[in-house]
Amino acid sequence: MAESFLQNNFAERIGGNMFGKDTKIYKFEKIKRAKREAMAKNPGVEIIDMGVGEPDDMAFPSVVSKLCEEAAKWENRTYADNGIAEFREAAARYMKALYGVELDPDREICHAIGSKSALTLLPACFINPGDITLITIPGYPVLGTWTEYLGGSVVKLPLLEENGFLPDLDSITPEQRRRAKLLYLNYPNNPTGASASYEFFEKVVKFARENEILVVSDAAYAPLNFAGKPLSIFAVPGAKEVAVELHSMSKGFNMTGWRLSWVCGNELAVKAFANVKDNADSGQFMAIQKAAIAALDDQANITPMISEKYQRRLTSMVNTLKGLGFNAKVPAGSFYLYVKAPKAASDGTVFASGEDFSQWLIRNKLISSVPWDDAGNYVRFSATFVARGGREAEEKVLAEFARRLSDAKFTF
Repeated sequence: MAESFLQNNFAERIGGNMFGKDTKIYKFEKIKRAKREAMAKNPGVEIIDMGVGEPDDMAFPSVVSKLCEEAAKWENRTYADNGIAEFREAAARYMKALYGVELDPDREICHAIGSKSALTLLPACFINPGDITLITIPGYPVLGTWTEYLGGSVVKLPLLEENGFLPDLDSITPEQRRRAKLLYLNYPNNPTGASASYEFFEKVVKFARENEILVVSDAAYAPLNFAGKPLSIFAVPGAKEVAVELHSMSKGFNMTGWRLSWVCGNELAVKAFANVKDNADSGQFMAIQKAAIAALDDQANITPMISEKYQRRLTSMVNTLKGLGFNAKVPAGSFYLYVKAPKAASDGTVFASGEDFSQWLIRNKLISSVPWDDAGNYVRFSATFVARGGREAEEKVLAEFARRLSDAKFTF
C-alpha cells in the first residue's frame, strides 16, 4: 500500500514526516511488555502493581448517589461551558475550609476537565515562540510539552535528594529568567512525594515577582498530607499577584475518571484561562460538577479516610524496603514512595539505571514500579495498588510484597 500523503503533512511538533515511524520504546510500554512476559512465565501468579498513579477505590457512595440523582435531571443535559456558579462557590468554600484561602468564586476560579486539560491550555495563554517554561524533573511533563508545541522551550530544574527535592531557583540564569513566562511546581510532588514548606513558597513568590513569571502550582496531591495542615501557595501574602493553583477531585476524593478540577488565583490569569478554555471545550457535565459539590462540602469526612489508608500502606512499604537496605521514608504527602535504585542484586544482576531495576523487579519478583532516571537513578512505588476486599485484602498484598522481596539482597 502506498504511503499516505498525510505522512508529509504531520506537524513537526509531533514528528513531522517521521510520525509513527519512531522505533524507540518508551518506559511505560517497556513496563507493559515486561508485565505480559512475567505473567506468561508465571501463570496464576498476580502482578503486584505499585506503578499505577491513580486511586484504587471508587468515589464515596454518597457522591456516586448524587451523580445518579443529578444525571437524571433534565436541566443538567446542556453545555456547562466554563462551569456552573454552584461548583465555583463550593470550590471557594473548600479552599477556605482546608487551606484558609479566600477566593472570589466569580473572578478567581474556573473549572477544568481535569488538571491535565488545564495544563494543556495554560501555555496557550502565555507562551509565544522563544518563551521559556521552567519545569521540575522528574515530573509531569504536560505543561512543558505544550510549551514546545507552541514554539517555546523548556528549562528543566532537577529535583535532588540533597535539596529536599525542591528546585534550585538560584541556578536559573539571567537570560532564562528574562525569557521565562511560566514556572511549574507540583507539591506534594509526583514522583518524589516531597512537600513544599511555607518558606519555600515565600521564596517562589519573591522570585516570581522579581522576574515577572507566573507560577503554576499543581496542587493535585495537596489534600493527601501526612504532616501538619495541607498548604496552598496562597497562604503566602501576595501570591495571588504571581500565581495560579490547580486543584483536583482526583486524588483526594477518588474521582480520577470523573475529570474535574479547577484553576484558581490571579484574576487576570484565570480570565485568560477561561477565554482559551471557552474555545477548547464546552465544560464538564453539570451532574458531575454537582456531585463534586457534595464531595467538596464533605471533605472533612472523605479525604482524611483516604489519606489514612495511603499513610498506612506507605508505612508498611517503607518498613519492607528499609529492611532490604533502601533509604526509604514515608513522604510528607501524596501516595508515592520514591527510592534510589540499588546498583546490583545478589544474583549478579547489575543495575545501570532505575529502569534496569524496575525491569528486574517485574521479571523476577512480579512487582511493578515506575523508573525515573531524570535526576539520579530512582524508582517510584505507589500505595494505590488494588486490594479489593478492604483492610484484610490490603494486608495480604503488603505481606506478599514483603515475602517476594524477602530473599533479595542488594548493593547500594
